[in-house]
Amino acid sequence: MTTEWQTMAEQPLQSAEEMRKRLTDKAITDDNFRAALRSDPRSAISKELGLEIPEGLDIQVHESDMNTVHLALPPSAMNEEQLEAIAAGRCCC
Repeated sequence: MTTEWQTMAEQPLQSAEEMRKRLTDKAITDDNFRAALRSDPRSAISKELGLEIPEGLDIQVHESDMNTVHLALPPSAMNEEQLEAIAAGRCCC
């Protein structure tokens, strides 16, 4: 019998950049996924990546076009709890 811990240990951690690339690549090729990202990003991302998104995490999806490009900047400072979450692979900031 496989335990939850063993299942988690067998799955490689993804970096935030790997997750962004996977979501972006799918949104480029799958119009239904793109629409789901725009209407309910929490659910679409959770389903695609197979992870639970913390309730307090706000997710905003912006579409670039020929006249507008969006640049996401990381937080300028992180507290100890946020750094621990990143180190543990629980955060994709």
